[in-house]
Amino acid sequence: MNTSNFMRRAAAAAAAVALPVSLGILAPQAFADSVNEPFGSGCAAVPTEGDGSFDGMADDPVATAASSNPELSTLVTAVKKAGLVDTLNNAENITVFAPTNDAFAKIPKADLDKVLADKAALTKILTYHVVGERVDKAALTDGSFKTLQGGTVTTDGSGTAYKVNDTANIVCGNVPTSNATVHIIDTVLMPK
Repeated sequence: MNTSNFMRRAAAAAAAVALPVSLGILAPQAFADSVNEPFGSGCAAVPTEGDGSFDGMADDPVATAASSNPELSTLVTAVKKAGLVDTLNNAENITVFAPTNDAFAKIPKADLDKVLADKAALTKILTYHVVGERVDKAALTDGSFKTLQGGTVTTDGSGTAYKVNDTANIVCGNVPTSNATVHIIDTVLMPK
């Protein structure tokens, strides 16, 4: 009986040591995975399966992936008018701060129509939304990034609340595509 109690206690002690050790090994990986997951209240609008889902968009280059998201249809129209589809789809390891349809709706219609008709101005604005490197959630806390337009965008925030240039909120961040990280924003960024 004493041997049996000793064995049970030894097994319990081994389990008590093994569990924290195994959790210690798994916890950093679980934390690392959650850092790269999409975040933000706007992510709830993303379909759970199909082309417009996170998994569906992850398989496509960024301009193609954006065309699957109904919240980005104005952006997709602008990218097509500027002739940037192939440029964005062929770029490697970029970040796109992608304005929603509601972001474009904040611009008076006459002004938006004027910009959409001016390819040079449109290209300048759209390339200001693109950074030539992948910017994940961890880098957004206090970041400054050179855009393809040549200007700089800044980011700050924590948790799930981040801003770009102190004006645009990231409503759904860390959206993966095959060649880019996308942060969907609620305001169109204007270069200086």
